[in-house]
Amino acid sequence: MREFIIGPNDSGQRADKFLTKAVPSLPRPLLYKYLRMKRIKCNGKRCEISTQLQEGDVIQLYINDEFFLNADDRHAFLAAPSSLGILYEDENLLLLTKPAGLVVHEDSGNSADTLINRVQRYLFEKGEYDPERENSFAPALCNRIDRNTQGIVIAAKNAEALRILNQKIKDRELHKYYLCILHGSLPKKQDTLSAFLRKDSAANRVEIFDRMLPGCKTIITKYRILQTRGRFSLAEVELITGRTHQIRAHFAHIGHPLLGDGKYGFQKDNRGTGFSSQALCAYKLSFDFSTGGGILQYLNGKTFEIRDIPFRDDFLSGKLDRL
Repeated sequence: MREFIIGPNDSGQRADKFLTKAVPSLPRPLLYKYLRMKRIKCNGKRCEISTQLQEGDVIQLYINDEFFLNADDRHAFLAAPSSLGILYEDENLLLLTKPAGLVVHEDSGNSADTLINRVQRYLFEKGEYDPERENSFAPALCNRIDRNTQGIVIAAKNAEALRILNQKIKDRELHKYYLCILHGSLPKKQDTLSAFLRKDSAANRVEIFDRMLPGCKTIITKYRILQTRGRFSLAEVELITGRTHQIRAHFAHIGHPLLGDGKYGFQKDNRGTGFSSQALCAYKLSFDFSTGGGILQYLNGKTFEIRDIPFRDDFLSGKLDRL
């Protein structure tokens, strides 16, 4: 028999949601079977799927040990480097500067060096995260950006901050701004573009259409050209919708792909530029709560910005003018 004592980061969850995270090796059908058979109890009594857990509750599991993670599994993040670019930190969250080339979560390469593993190692070494004291919560990322895109990623240190941030992103009360270099000179210095995006997960790419087709989702991309020099334009982009590869695919669709983007642009246009990946950075984040921010209310009205953006420096210095 194993026990979990519900802590602050566990409370407020439905029992099945908690157990799915606390015992990830337990198959979902078996979890529901054990709940029906009363082999999973709450405070010594029958535990229902919908039981809302409160701090101090005791969950007892009369199931095989094979379903529980061992210490090595819980500390797998220690295999990641400790290097972390921190833009801002407080007791609830981290704003991180992810470098281009680093994945946010494990991908098909199964590398231990991911942004979330770096975050967990950093907080573990600070004494702010101990997987042995947590049942279902681990520090988590609230947004993600592509491997080869630089930019701000938000990490929540506790469950309440994670819940609030996820809701604020859903409600579009966090505004994300990107900088990018586009091929060519756009006819309008600023505009709001609309189109329809269809994702092909197997190919890890998207298609953009000017009309709604089966499987498509609406995309809205707002941009402002900051400067045009020679063959290239420096643009600030605000995502009104946040779809996979939206910026890269949308600008390629209108004939102005991002510098260095081999997936949606043309290699012949990028040849000789020195850019092997897209010139794109999620450089600015603004908190604009139209509803209460709970324990994060102090962030309302604040804006955070990355200053060190190499491709912007190359553009503004005229380094790209000769290309």
